[in-house]
Amino acid sequence: MPENPGSQPAGQTAAPPKSAGVRPDLATLGGLALAALGIVGGLLLEKGQIQDVAQGTAALIVLGGTLGAVLVTTPLPVVMRAIRGLRTVFFEQPRSARETIEALIGYAAKARKNGIVSLEADAADIADPFLRKSLNLAVDGTDLQELRKMMELDMALTEQSVEDEAKVWEAAGGYAPTIGIIGAVMGLIQVMKHLEDIKEVGHGIAVAFVATVYGVGSANIFFLPAAGKLRARVRDALLTNEMILEGVVGIVEGLNPTLIRMKLESYDRQPVAKAKGDKETAEAEKAGTGSPAAAVR
Repeated sequence: MPENPGSQPAGQTAAPPKSAGVRPDLATLGGLALAALGIVGGLLLEKGQIQDVAQGTAALIVLGGTLGAVLVTTPLPVVMRAIRGLRTVFFEQPRSARETIEALIGYAAKARKNGIVSLEADAADIADPFLRKSLNLAVDGTDLQELRKMMELDMALTEQSVEDEAKVWEAAGGYAPTIGIIGAVMGLIQVMKHLEDIKEVGHGIAVAFVATVYGVGSANIFFLPAAGKLRARVRDALLTNEMILEGVVGIVEGLNPTLIRMKLESYDRQPVAKAKGDKETAEAEKAGTGSPAAAVR
């Protein structure tokens, strides 16, 4: 009889899935490209020229002034961390909830058969730091309430750290339009010096308002959306971590792997068929001795 591709023969360890690794965030890159295309396209349709908004002085005023204001508002280490955190805006590292659930079910089945101490070697091979830490605490016999308290503290500190980074870009989004207005006023001051030439006055006013475009555009196309993306990333990460914590708590409590699966699948936004999941749980319980750590490497 052919084997079910969604399961594995009893007693055999699951083959480790290929890691997705870090990949470009197409939503961020596509969104920036679409915004730039819409603005520049609108300018060209109105018979304008790219040179009309390509003003290095205006960019210097807006970006330099915004950075200075952010540094006054926020401690330097937080600003540097926020700049490094931009990597997560442009790149993403997917975490498969399905693979994590299957790993936790494997651990639960093995713990029920051989005891939770049998997971010590598996815990050392886990790549996910949150899962590795929580499972190590469980293997070490940490009190269940203390384990939950420690891991919830870990999640709270992670959320606070990312929130601090998001606030940096949120502050930049608040300052940039105002700095743009300052740049426009500075340009108008220069225009007022040459009122004798009405043609130059018109050109100068047009150039002066480019700083406002830069300020409003950078705030609403990049700074504020970047803060939103950082918050979205940490929400997804915390949801996965909550799922992991519930799974580890279930293992410590000695719950049936089927019950653990039912609880964890509530966190999976792309759940598979229940019948398939139940069959895989039964396979895991029957195998019991296989190493499930490969599922999260």
